[in-house]
Amino acid sequence: MIEKTPLEEWIRRKIVPETPDLTRERLTTYQLKKIIENISYVQNNSTFYHNLLSDVSPCDIKSFYDIRRIPFTTADDIKKYNLQMACVSQNEISRVVTLDTSGTTGLPKRIYFTEEDQELTTDFFQAGMSTFTKPGEKILILLPGTRPGSIGDLLQRALNRMDVSSVVYGIVDEPEKVESIIIDKEINGIVGIPQQIFALSMSEKAPKIKEMHKLKNVLLSTDYVSDSAVKRIKENWGCQIYEHYGMTEMGLGGGVFCKAMQGYHLREADMLFEIIDPESGEPVKDDEFGEVVFTTLTRKGMPLIRYRTGDISRFIKHPCECGTVLKTMDKIQYRINSSVKLTDGYILTMSKLEEILFNIEGVLDFDAILKLKYKRDCLTIYLNTLFFTEETKEKILEVLKASELGYQISKGKLKISIEEKLNKELDIKAVKKRKIVDMRGENHEE
Repeated sequence: MIEKTPLEEWIRRKIVPETPDLTRERLTTYQLKKIIENISYVQNNSTFYHNLLSDVSPCDIKSFYDIRRIPFTTADDIKKYNLQMACVSQNEISRVVTLDTSGTTGLPKRIYFTEEDQELTTDFFQAGMSTFTKPGEKILILLPGTRPGSIGDLLQRALNRMDVSSVVYGIVDEPEKVESIIIDKEINGIVGIPQQIFALSMSEKAPKIKEMHKLKNVLLSTDYVSDSAVKRIKENWGCQIYEHYGMTEMGLGGGVFCKAMQGYHLREADMLFEIIDPESGEPVKDDEFGEVVFTTLTRKGMPLIRYRTGDISRFIKHPCECGTVLKTMDKIQYRINSSVKLTDGYILTMSKLEEILFNIEGVLDFDAILKLKYKRDCLTIYLNTLFFTEETKEKILEVLKASELGYQISKGKLKISIEEKLNKELDIKAVKKRKIVDMRGENHEE
């Protein structure tokens, strides 16, 4: 039998320590109570929420159905009103995270955390990492960690409490140095960015790392993870792959896979998650895809109420094989603002391209640029491969035609060109979050 996610016991201790087990009913009762308390808290302590929720009375929220009456908050709200969203004085803020954005306003997003808020994240990291990490093991953290309160710093604090040693390296800039750490220190687990880990696993030293049988688990975090990339990493390193879902707005941690590998179990003691129709804003049924929305339940510095993430996923209807009462959310399919809609309405995402291309032997990395030529969408894929020949090019085009893009290609709605990257050296430091570059503006039509 598959071991139950440790998040369930962690949540039980937080919300119903007096009972021997956690039930879905106890959890939903707790969440509804916290929602009501939180609405009152933000109305009394935040000028932004005092105005936004002026028509909402906490006493009128008697069921989860009533939550629909509460307005959403968005990334634009954070950009424009971040300081007004804070519920504590500035001297109580211990960490400010500034996220540069490319939105229409050009303003950055600033998220404020108290020391208590960050302790909640550290506590979650400890519970989540215990899914696959044991005392005495060694973990390599390939995420930013030099600043106090950064994700790498909080993760290291959590591991210390588990009697697990860790090395906070940061973003991969020198692959050879990282590989030496993995080999010389006999690393048992790695936490890092999916695209960087994928590229790292394709290096010449990958066979040696695999032969050592020391690297057991890898946790991929901060971005979409394609099944194709997971398959290749597992093959190259001979390890198990877990996935984490989180964003800065969540306080860095949101959910993590259990050993059943069916999806994310969520941080339900600290957040309420919803899946809504992106157009109507109404909740969708379980197993239906929609936009992920969350509400913080325990945050003090800068609570977020019904925050629209822009991530597309779903709640999986059938129970997880690990037997937990916690919800299971499917892998993130794509982000709304990083997808592009073709002229026929088809939504093209980087995740769809990754699933196709990373399943092809020899593909290391790629860029994708979309232009409009003679009123037709034209996608150029610049590949970095172990070998690039006309035969390779034709094979990849065949695979693309046989994929779900085949209809658009066959009907002449989408033209795809395959080119070789001019700079064939794989710069792992530059391999972070990918997106399709959409250059179909009027000035780019040919």
